[in-house]
Amino acid sequence: MSRSESDDAPRVRETAPVAVGSEDRITDEQIRPSQLSEFIGQQAVVGNMRVFLGAAKERGEPLDHVLLSGMPGLGKTTLAGLVAGHMEVGFRATSGPVLDKAKDLVGLLTELDEGDILFIDEVHRISRVVEEYLYSAMEDFKIDIIIDSGPNARSMRIHLPHFTLIAATTREGNLTAPFRARFGIQEKLEPYRDEEIVEVLLRSARIFGLDLTDDGAAALACRCRGTPRIANRYLRRVRDFVQVQGHEVIDEAAAREGLDRLGVDPDGLDALDRRILKTVARAGGQAVGIKTIAVTVGEEERTIEDVHEPYLIRAGFLAKTPRGRVLGHRLRDDLASPAEAGDQGTLELEGTS
Repeated sequence: MSRSESDDAPRVRETAPVAVGSEDRITDEQIRPSQLSEFIGQQAVVGNMRVFLGAAKERGEPLDHVLLSGMPGLGKTTLAGLVAGHMEVGFRATSGPVLDKAKDLVGLLTELDEGDILFIDEVHRISRVVEEYLYSAMEDFKIDIIIDSGPNARSMRIHLPHFTLIAATTREGNLTAPFRARFGIQEKLEPYRDEEIVEVLLRSARIFGLDLTDDGAAALACRCRGTPRIANRYLRRVRDFVQVQGHEVIDEAAAREGLDRLGVDPDGLDALDRRILKTVARAGGQAVGIKTIAVTVGEEERTIEDVHEPYLIRAGFLAKTPRGRVLGHRLRDDLASPAEAGDQGTLELEGTS
């Protein structure tokens, strides 16, 4: 028997991820590709997944567990949904922070059918208790739960269908080695090249019904940090500026003007990025701790580490040392002194475009 006999409550099946509470929820769903052939970029990852999916279907087996890592906004959730569609199985989506107790995980697992996919976003944020329950669920497809407590405590084993866990993380290093080893497929998504972001923007513009020129797409792409999610967000906001001004075409001039008004400079840096760099610059070459940066710029440490630092480090604006953050190679010689940086919390970046 695949689940407890007492589990007779009606089950709700989800076949596609839903971004709950998003202002642009419908738009986000519309621009998601509906099949793997429409997924732009990540050629190595998509190519490997096609092989793994084809082999699993040919053997008539569920896909092995998959770990997708990479910066936010690169398409991990979208890719998980496309895998479920390709395998023609059910799809259940959740996130690590909401899986606080074992019973939350048990409730999800017992609703799965044979071959279904459970997607956990931000899997590095699940509790250690939940992670330990996942060990036996992933390997042996069973869970032992404790019922009652004290002298009346007893163990009950629940057998699970052979499911596929697809987990996404922006911090693979935070996963324990035993947990990471249980994923038979491990793929890392890399930032997109500008030409790939241009493809993403042109495809989204067609869905939105926008007249986006090639040079307009290129002007947007070079400031998008290699991230499709950011690219689509900028496209929507530039669309608003163009619409209010009574124009119909998003060309290079319109794209640059819109991004300038959003505070995004030619290097893709926004106002918070510049405040972070200015805080480090004021230290005069001394390393600055993340707590100091967070207090100075008025932002949470996790947001700085997960959202801003990856791009700043990759682009050479910032560097991490054992003692803290220092300016990266692109700014050491060209950054204006704190006295010259102005009173608006911005940096004068010269020679870095």
